[in-house]
Amino acid sequence: MPHKLPRKTGILASCGLISAAAIWGFAFVIVKDSLDYVGAVWEIAFRFTIAALCLALIYCRRLQRAGASAWRHGAVLGLLLFLAYFLQTIGCKYTTAGKNAFLTTVYVMLVPLFGWAFGGRRPGWYVFAAALLSVCGIALLALPPGSMSLAGVNRGDVLTLACGIFYAVHILFVARYDEHEDPVLLTVIQFAAAALLGWITAPFTDGAFPVAAVTNPRVILSMAYLGVFSTMIAFVLQNLCLKYVPSALAALFLSLESVFGVLFSTIFLKEHLSARMWLGCALIFIAILGAEVLPKLRRQEA
Repeated sequence: MPHKLPRKTGILASCGLISAAAIWGFAFVIVKDSLDYVGAVWEIAFRFTIAALCLALIYCRRLQRAGASAWRHGAVLGLLLFLAYFLQTIGCKYTTAGKNAFLTTVYVMLVPLFGWAFGGRRPGWYVFAAALLSVCGIALLALPPGSMSLAGVNRGDVLTLACGIFYAVHILFVARYDEHEDPVLLTVIQFAAAALLGWITAPFTDGAFPVAAVTNPRVILSMAYLGVFSTMIAFVLQNLCLKYVPSALAALFLSLESVFGVLFSTIFLKEHLSARMWLGCALIFIAILGAEVLPKLRRQEA
């Protein structure tokens, strides 16, 4: 009987990570529309400001009790988060959206590799196999036919690869800090740090303040979704669930963001989902099943 609670908690945490991926997947539809009115870095500033303020209002008393280590760790996470988003959005200007989406997902493989290199915890072979299969699936989803090679890498590709590195490091640092800090406090502080960096950087990268963000109802709703759902709720789910799901497996669940992005784009933007893209979805689903089922089978055999 005692082992059932951790198992149930693990299942709920896995569902939470998949829900976060779905929320981020729908954000592709929102971002595609709002970028006509608001620059990429201004979007970062708005979404993290909204999320930080909402969470700060909810957990104001809890935030007042935050110690120096929580502020320090939250600031580190905020810096990593901002750099990942910054490099991804700027990199997208110089490369195709397909390459941008594919190269970002190098974090799926980098999480277990970095965890092994810096934490000394070697993941099972099935995690590496599942990560590779997941990346192959994302490649089928994101890259057009005949473009499976990374030949002709440009500065946008390099920036996007760097973005994947920061995403991987961010996931590992969240998992490490969650062991000693309150995940909610870490989330509020990292959002505030990322927002501050966005406000400082946006005028230099995107130009003047985007008035449409506070006057156009459609854009206001878009910023609200990005701030409340795609940032606050999704990241709270991620930070809480990482306490109960191994970081390598969590990266695989979070990689479903690309699958949901394609599905929602097909539904709401009427984009065509080819047989090749369906195959990509199937590969990622198989990868996640393999990473989830094989460890349990090995434990049963033992």
